[in-house]
Amino acid sequence: MNRRDFFKRSIYAGVATGAAVTLGKTNPLFAGSFPPAAGAYDLVAVKGGEAAAMFDKAMESLGGMKAFVKKGQTVVVKPNIGWDVRPERAGNTNPLLIRRIIEQCLGAGAKEVYVFDNTCDNWKKCYENSGIEKAVKDVGGKIVPGNSEGNYQEVEIKGGKKLTKAKVHELILGSDVFLNVPVLKSHSSTQLTICMKNHMGIVWDRGYWHRNDLHQCIADFAAFRKPDLNIVDAYRVMMKRGPRGVSVEDVELKKSLIISKDIVAADAAAAKIFGLEPGNIPYIRIAGQAGIGTMDLTKLNINRIKMS
Repeated sequence: MNRRDFFKRSIYAGVATGAAVTLGKTNPLFAGSFPPAAGAYDLVAVKGGEAAAMFDKAMESLGGMKAFVKKGQTVVVKPNIGWDVRPERAGNTNPLLIRRIIEQCLGAGAKEVYVFDNTCDNWKKCYENSGIEKAVKDVGGKIVPGNSEGNYQEVEIKGGKKLTKAKVHELILGSDVFLNVPVLKSHSSTQLTICMKNHMGIVWDRGYWHRNDLHQCIADFAAFRKPDLNIVDAYRVMMKRGPRGVSVEDVELKKSLIISKDIVAADAAAAKIFGLEPGNIPYIRIAGQAGIGTMDLTKLNINRIKMS
């Protein structure tokens, strides 16, 4: 076995075992008793299983991937791949979840499944050390860099209060299906980074957002291109010192997953898993008040699934 193969196998061993992470407290989203959900679900929350198994279970209750991806369509999967850290640090989306999503998309008949991120650290190192590049290629997806301004096109953000225009990656603009797959974690500027903030990896000048009321810009952009599905990876959750994290000691093993077409609802539910009230996160509150989605989880038909 050469050094490169050993390194990649080590990445997947770390993902599978969950070594050196702390088992999280009770998931607040599942606290108490709830009547069985029925009918069309607004949101599905799963806990207690492995990443791929939780995704499979959630998608079953939403009608399967064929309800979202049709034969011959082009799909873009947008994880968080922003940081040059390995999976056990929980700085990026779980590669095993990304792998399973791509498998389901191709199984539903997708023509192409693309994966990219406008990374913060060196993109080549982020892609490799996150384990996501290997996961994508192993199942027939296509991973592409997001580091060239020439691949971004300027668009108007209608109704934006602080953000009125942005350069958006052409894959997002040209895709038939957009799957937003962030990892839930702490963030020094916004308390949490989840679905809406994950959009910062599909635009070119995210520095503008930081200089011009970050929370408002996040909410403004959320109305531009709503993902067809938001899939929140809360398997490992970086509870402090995010977004890059410092060590595995910052991570709790929560083994949870959230899926919803409503980006505000997905972020609200994820905030609950983290242990925060959604209304205390400004961009979630702003987006909810703007009618971009529903922040009040009591108004939603939620399917809560517990796996052993």
